[in-house]
Amino acid sequence: MPNVLVETKDRTTILTLNRPERRNALTIELMTELTDAIERAAGESSQRVLILRGAGKAFCAGLDLNETTITERAHHSAETIAKMLLALSQTRLITIAQVHGAAVAGGAGIMSACDFVVAAARTKIGYPEAKRGLVAGLVMTFLRRQLRERDLRELLFTGDLITADRAREIGLVNHVVAPNELENEVEKLVSAILQNAPGALASSKRLLEELWSTSVKEDLDCALRHHLEARESSEAKEGIAAYLEKRPPNWIS
Repeated sequence: MPNVLVETKDRTTILTLNRPERRNALTIELMTELTDAIERAAGESSQRVLILRGAGKAFCAGLDLNETTITERAHHSAETIAKMLLALSQTRLITIAQVHGAAVAGGAGIMSACDFVVAAARTKIGYPEAKRGLVAGLVMTFLRRQLRERDLRELLFTGDLITADRAREIGLVNHVVAPNELENEVEKLVSAILQNAPGALASSKRLLEELWSTSVKEDLDCALRHHLEARESSEAKEGIAAYLEKRPPNWIS
């Protein structure tokens, strides 16, 4: 069974994260498949919009922490995350995250790298990396472009999950709808996007990137260094072990 399901219709590619039994937790294999699918879709001249969604009860619960305990895969995992987020943020396609259930840590990072976010009511969203001894460095690349600094610090320094409505208030989400209206809302957004000239939209995306003092690629390279430093720390080992063992972490001050 593929980790990412691919469907195309009416100039739109739909990618579905397909590990519902693990709440679509991100493994190296899933992220590699997702990156490849994004790049293939962008290579199809007929495609203009990319929708990203999750199978089962949640959009994405973040990194598969079972995999992060394997030391020799830590660097590969981190580099794969950076490559995936770069591909998603830099694609010429207009991207829409169709979010439900939960979008947490790396899952919320994927959401944040998209052009639009449409969320089902009662979805929980957040960046609890610090609770595991990790640093949300890679996703911070996108959050600093989207949020006020006070809201960004609150999300990162508390690690608390927020509601979809709160996420919309602070600018992290575009639209919040009832769960049974989620697909219809995304379809309306796709219809509005397709009425615009594709070249003008692609140029607008490039210009938005060029207007920043540093590029997403430069920010991700910087963030990757911090992310790896945290991944290899004693705090990360304790935080991840505590999460997997379902106990409070024992932080050494």
